[in-house]
Amino acid sequence: MTLTSFGPANRIKRSAETHPLTWRLRDDGEAVWLDEYQAKNGYAAARKAFADMAQDDIVQTVKDAGLKGRGGAGFPTGVKWGLMPKDEAINIRYLLCNADEMEPNTWKDRMLMEQLPHLLIEGMLISARALKTYRGYIFLRGEYTTAAKHLNRAVEEAKAAGLLGKNILGSGFDFELFVHTGAGRYICGEETALINSLEGRRANPRSKPPFPAAVGVWGKPTCVNNVETLCNVPAIIADGVDWYKSLAREGSEDMGTKLMGFSGKVKNPGLWELPFGVTGRELFEDYAGGMRDGFKLKAWQPGGAGTGFLLPEHLDAQMYAGGIAKVGTRMGTGLAMAVDDSVNMVSLLRNMEEFFSRESCGFCTPCRDGLPWSVKLLRAIENGEGQAGDIETLLGLVGFLGPGKTFCAHAPGAVEPLGSAIKYFRHEFEAGIAPVSAVVPPLARPIVIGA
Repeated sequence: MTLTSFGPANRIKRSAETHPLTWRLRDDGEAVWLDEYQAKNGYAAARKAFADMAQDDIVQTVKDAGLKGRGGAGFPTGVKWGLMPKDEAINIRYLLCNADEMEPNTWKDRMLMEQLPHLLIEGMLISARALKTYRGYIFLRGEYTTAAKHLNRAVEEAKAAGLLGKNILGSGFDFELFVHTGAGRYICGEETALINSLEGRRANPRSKPPFPAAVGVWGKPTCVNNVETLCNVPAIIADGVDWYKSLAREGSEDMGTKLMGFSGKVKNPGLWELPFGVTGRELFEDYAGGMRDGFKLKAWQPGGAGTGFLLPEHLDAQMYAGGIAKVGTRMGTGLAMAVDDSVNMVSLLRNMEEFFSRESCGFCTPCRDGLPWSVKLLRAIENGEGQAGDIETLLGLVGFLGPGKTFCAHAPGAVEPLGSAIKYFRHEFEAGIAPVSAVVPPLARPIVIGA
């Protein structure tokens, strides 16, 4: 997968001043290995962090830059780092990279790991220095075999160059890094489920508190960050807080740049590094090229399958967390999907909810039983066999599975697109409700929870 470009909005050549994540990418899409990475100023930020900055200063710099998590939740990274214990007596700490990228319609981390593996390693090295962690793990989606191959090679290159292992850069600081491939569960994207899986346990989320910063992997203080989040760290350290903040568009409350994309029946599906605050219309028209000939935009999701649907009139919203919140949903991963006018929303939602239902860990009742229930109702409506009240039941499930009602955020993310689809396209759901004369008596059509 290569980073694509299209249209006048993207004619400016990528540079270190404007594209901190992607300026080192090769035009042929091949990986950038150690020699080339160092020739492109790679590991200069790490050398600066080790030679010129105290560990707490690194944390403060990341906090001042306003870096937020890029995995979907958007929690301030510096604040998260600040939760790690200060007690020097706690000498066993861990840094985990969440590379379990299983959100449907999201592939941004894959590009970074396959083509710029040393950028992630440098970001983890600086972060480990700041957090005083002596060991790190990249928890990688098992299906990302090319990423695993490239990361493992890059780790070995870094070890041979003295950038990982013992006494890094003569500082007396030790940091070991391992690539761990998961068995393939969406729930592992939740940080405590990831920790359980890394320990060899079932991938269920843990109760919080205690938070991982206090009790994480193997009971030790642990920090979990997303791939793209960690890849932002070297540029912040190298070029400073003011420069990083200047990258975002006016009006954006999120700082820096973001990997954004568009998929679906658009002319130029792809992935681009863009400043926070660009509008959805710029992303859709200038970069993705608009819809293919013969198709019209019916709806779009701004950031993965777990974000609510928006209409074409919402394209003028700015792409940052607060901007997307103003039109009623979440920024998510920032990789949008276009839904064309040939798609039936009931069928699309049934397909989505089947995925979310299958990927539920089954730990809590609302998620374990509610998601299969939504699938059964959607399947009946899709087949024209829905009953009066089924839409209201679906809306009830949206409420029962919403934020704060379940053990983790899996269920709220699963039902957000369902609620928005009913809001904007209720007539398509109503079309699947059978006439009263054709309704099967309730006792003859039981809903078996979990079926």
